[in-house]
Amino acid sequence: MSPRTARLLTGAVVAALAIAALRLPVPRPGRPGSLLDAKQARRWFERDTLGSGEALADLLERRGLTARDAAQVIAATPLDPRRIPAGLKVEVSGDTASREPQEVRFFLGLDRIVRVSRADSAWVANDEHLAWTTDTVLVRGVVKSSLYEAVEQGAKDLLPSQARQELAWGIADIYEYRVDMSRELQQGDEVRVLFERQSLPTGNVRIGIVLAAGLQRAGSEVQAIRMDIDNGRSKYYDQKGRSLAASFLRSPVQFRRISSSFGKRKHPILGTWRQHQGMDYAASAGTPVRTIGDGVVVFAGRKGGYGNTIEIRHPNGYVTRYGHLREFATGIHSGARVEIEKTIGYVGMTGLATGPHLHFEVLVNGVQKDPRRVLQATAGPPLTGADLALFERIRVATVFALDKPAGVVRGPND
Repeated sequence: MSPRTARLLTGAVVAALAIAALRLPVPRPGRPGSLLDAKQARRWFERDTLGSGEALADLLERRGLTARDAAQVIAATPLDPRRIPAGLKVEVSGDTASREPQEVRFFLGLDRIVRVSRADSAWVANDEHLAWTTDTVLVRGVVKSSLYEAVEQGAKDLLPSQARQELAWGIADIYEYRVDMSRELQQGDEVRVLFERQSLPTGNVRIGIVLAAGLQRAGSEVQAIRMDIDNGRSKYYDQKGRSLAASFLRSPVQFRRISSSFGKRKHPILGTWRQHQGMDYAASAGTPVRTIGDGVVVFAGRKGGYGNTIEIRHPNGYVTRYGHLREFATGIHSGARVEIEKTIGYVGMTGLATGPHLHFEVLVNGVQKDPRRVLQATAGPPLTGADLALFERIRVATVFALDKPAGVVRGPND
């Protein structure tokens, strides 16, 4: 064979191989359909979310299952196709050695996964319940602008973002009878909190029980120590054994951000300086408003610049006023009895208001008073007798843990 003939033959072979290659499916990570052999196969995964009103079978077929396989997968699971909620996360997977999906996982919760695997011509389901592991963690933070920021900085290496937010709300809930966290914290205040952290093998983390906390303001700390009481319930007590619960909450809006404090300000609509007889809580329209204490509704209706307003008389004679409401909660009318924390209405902007917020007042003998001063916390009933002795033992052990450096105080196997 001459050199020229050999070159022509080689070129023809290369061209033929190139054309053949163009006609073959190219394997891509995360996609089925490879012609690679099993030793070269790679896993691929595709995740999807069930849409509102969508049939689960449609989702599975969209992700590569045949109608027959989709029906078999659903039949193998404990799921009721008629009651599957929108938002269900589904993962379909296989390997690049085959065009067919080999496994489907349904994420029914953080700790529950239903895994359905192909077995010859059938599908077999396995209901997996993941085990949470629990350790005890101490977080410390210094307030620079808010409780959120203090917890964010103190727990950034210990908790994911969502868990840090939940921890901040947990602290606010514990102290809601003593401190309005959105208004009364000052730069330099310190917080420390001892809690159980629960983790899954998947990396998900959630906040468990808050065992104790310490909030130091102006050099004085109020501790909150958890203690189980009758009927399996738990309450928090300060370091002297007095309940942190009192007659009044410090804030009528649970998700709170005060836009105006008590004192003189320029009225946003009238444009004049006048005494602002209360406090404004900026919140999204529709945010629930709760009564800060037990009482009787003495007014529920339209009240001039206040817009839709509710007034509640409390057993000690105080009257609390809630203005600019969008609407009243069911059952709220003059003469209705309400209990502390009951939702009485929803944030709005009726009356003289430039945006959605709650206007809150406390009246003593018919005169508006600064809510921060009037609602100064008074300790709840103290523990006595055997309960106090038990609490003291719990307190000593808890304070010892609170004094440790931030981080893991007790591991899951300790």
